Amino acid sequence: MKTNCTGMGERLADLLLEPGDVPVKVQTHVEGCDRCRRELAELRATMALLNTWEGPEPNPYFLTRLEARLREERQAGPASWLARLRARFVVGAGVPVRPLAAMALTVMMLLGGGAYLGVTDWDQAPPPGPTAVVHDLQTMDNNAQLLDQLESLSNNENGD
Repeated sequence: MKTNCTGMGERLADLLLEPGDVPVKVQTHVEGCDRCRRELAELRATMALLNTWEGPEPNPYFLTRLEARLREERQAGPASWLARLRARFVVGAGVPVRPLAAMALTVMMLLGGGAYLGVTDWDQAPPPGPTAVVHDLQTMDNNAQLLDQLESLSNNENGD
């Protein structure tokens, strides 16, 4: 018998964790499908194995040693200015340096952007020049006047 097991992975997890909330259709499918029944059994075995696992107990002196190590790092003087700056960012200095650096960078970007806009003068449009059509008409008018003058000169030379 061939069954449709599409989307059963999530339903099997629901059946394993909250069996009362799973629809009856899913329960009857799992009862009739060997593959889904085997997968549900494997999930149950995995969950049983996880329930037997116990995490390691933390060392009771861990926090004490960590605090002592941090205190030593704060008291030790780094050799160079770069190491001191790095230590200030990593260990902390009591003064929040990162927000101050972010604010300084923001102010510098705003000032730089404002200066750039002031130099470029984007708000002032260039004065409008003559359009192409007007320029062409003016050129034709000048050519017509020139032709009239040449014609009048040639008429005067001929004696007309």
